[in-house]
Amino acid sequence: MPYPPCLVSFRLAVLKYFLLLCFLITGATLQAHANDQTLVESVQQFLYQHSQALGQEVVIDISAPSPHLPACISPEPFFPNANQTPIGRVSVGVRCGESRQQVRYIQAQIDVIGSYAVASQDIERGTLITSDMLSQREGNLGDLAAQALTDQNDIIGMVTQRPVRSGSTFQAHYLQAPHLVERGQRVTVIAEGAGFRVSREGEALANGVQGERIRVRFDTREIVTARIIAQGLLMVDF
Repeated sequence: MPYPPCLVSFRLAVLKYFLLLCFLITGATLQAHANDQTLVESVQQFLYQHSQALGQEVVIDISAPSPHLPACISPEPFFPNANQTPIGRVSVGVRCGESRQQVRYIQAQIDVIGSYAVASQDIERGTLITSDMLSQREGNLGDLAAQALTDQNDIIGMVTQRPVRSGSTFQAHYLQAPHLVERGQRVTVIAEGAGFRVSREGEALANGVQGERIRVRFDTREIVTARIIAQGLLMVDF
């Protein structure tokens, strides 16, 4: 039995409505996916630019953006902490929109495969570190402690403040620059300016490292503050 014309028209109208609804939903879904893809790619590129020089291989895993947030137009990634090292678990801020007033945060895991320095022997406290005390290892730099020094140039010439066991990494807060001046040492203090240069000998009243300012007492009992520029040599800054 054929359907009445009015019923056929009604069914066609309903079908068209659902097809249109499906089309709109699909279009919105695709647009949202495209926006999320742009956001992820922007963060990926940002993190790679900041981490590629840290090792031979970089692997970046970015958490999916929240589907409940509005689209991020023209994403501009940044580090919330300017001193943040792009290794391990990091948080990336993203400014969105032309006004850049909308900000969201994306979590990411950065694994950097590279070489790092470790102690090749047991090193006692107060030891001046030399190159023969170090060896190189390969691994994920993200697994190292936050204060670990990976470049041997940042380690050689430093003095250990506590024992370092063989195979251990070097922590920045465990090392100190060597004293170029010792308390009680006879030192030379230089003062110079336009057309003059004067030097005097005195007694250092404190230990000091390169660039540190300490007090020096002259034989006249006069005391000045000067900056250490070399072994036993200081400069008065005007």
